[in-house]
Amino acid sequence: MAYETISSKQAGALGYSHVTDDQIYHLETIYGASHYHRLRSVIRRTEGAWLYMDDGTKILDCLAAYSAANPGHHHPKIVAALVHALQHGYGSVISNVIYTDTRALFLEKLCKMVPQLGLKFGSKGNKALLKNGGVESVETAIKLMRYYGYKKKGIPDGKQEIIVFTSNFHGRTITVISFSDSKHYKEGFGPLTPGFITAKYGDIEDVKRLITKNTCGILVEPMQGEGGMFIPPDDFMTGLRELCDQHDMLLVADEIQVGLGRTGKDFCFQHENSVPDAIIIGKAISGGLVPLSGLITNTELMDMAFHPGSDGSTYGGYSLACAAGLAAIDVFKEEHLTEKSAKTGKYLKDRITEIASRSSHVKEVRGRGLFIGIEVKNGDAMVYCEKLLGLGMLANDSHHHTIRISPPLIINQNEADYILERLEKVLVD
Repeated sequence: MAYETISSKQAGALGYSHVTDDQIYHLETIYGASHYHRLRSVIRRTEGAWLYMDDGTKILDCLAAYSAANPGHHHPKIVAALVHALQHGYGSVISNVIYTDTRALFLEKLCKMVPQLGLKFGSKGNKALLKNGGVESVETAIKLMRYYGYKKKGIPDGKQEIIVFTSNFHGRTITVISFSDSKHYKEGFGPLTPGFITAKYGDIEDVKRLITKNTCGILVEPMQGEGGMFIPPDDFMTGLRELCDQHDMLLVADEIQVGLGRTGKDFCFQHENSVPDAIIIGKAISGGLVPLSGLITNTELMDMAFHPGSDGSTYGGYSLACAAGLAAIDVFKEEHLTEKSAKTGKYLKDRITEIASRSSHVKEVRGRGLFIGIEVKNGDAMVYCEKLLGLGMLANDSHHHTIRISPPLIINQNEADYILERLEKVLVD
């Protein structure tokens, strides 16, 4: 079947093609894997905090692609950086066996925006190892912790153990699903990767109980997203830091969803000012336009664990991604996205809490910055998300029981009120 694409579309039409929504649903069903439960809408164009359908209907994006679109969709400065890179011949993938100025400059800007990590390993700065999707950098962090255990603690190779947490979500590669406590993520995909011990999220005493002579690190989300929008108790991250120092282990914070202003701090670990040895970033670091992620750690740790041949990635840190990253960091700072997230997030959470007090459906409201969860009593948050979509607002469930509210950090007062009006309609009888 022939379809009209952008080159043959009439002026003013939205998106890439004139393929109807029904045809798109059919094509996805025939040719695509059914690994997502998709809400029945086709998005043709995006701008700022808004998504547009073929008939011009607009939907406020309260998911932001799981924090990838923190600066808003198609931010003009980031788009311009990508266009310039492509038009001027420095956007292609180039082998990592040679240097590029985009990667070098991005690495400098990235490592300097992060506070000094791994303080007990000195203050010679940070280094980053770049990848594409966030889960690749989670895998890199696992390698760092295991190598540290082998090289510095003398743990026999293959015996290293890493403590992880209940309701964690770090991605879906085989190694990462191996320590998920979601049966759905891993059933039928064995044999799974050993070496992970699960503690109860937020329970420092449970962590203490699980530490052995072979424990080399702790991998933690400073606030859980996919697991249910949970905030750990006060001093939990500080307690993990103390345990890692006491037992010579590495503390690694997964900031893929919660970093870069999302929770009202530049990085979520800063809510306790408990500095990890390494952090994992992704999603928003490229403005939501190209895949880019990274493991950032103390210079001493990076140089210890990684040397020629020990890691690599064809597209990891390639020129177009780094051009986007350079612009995205500028936008993050120049537009004060962290401060906007903190201010607008407080307004939204306070108002949502008030709405919840009048609702028979809400169990609890949790959140920091523009990372807010509304847990519902019947455990089926998707029912409410589908109603919200019908009212022009995209939200998704978190661990089935919680409505996730995480719009781009650029939303204004009118857009915040738009969210509140629709939440009241679906939550208050």
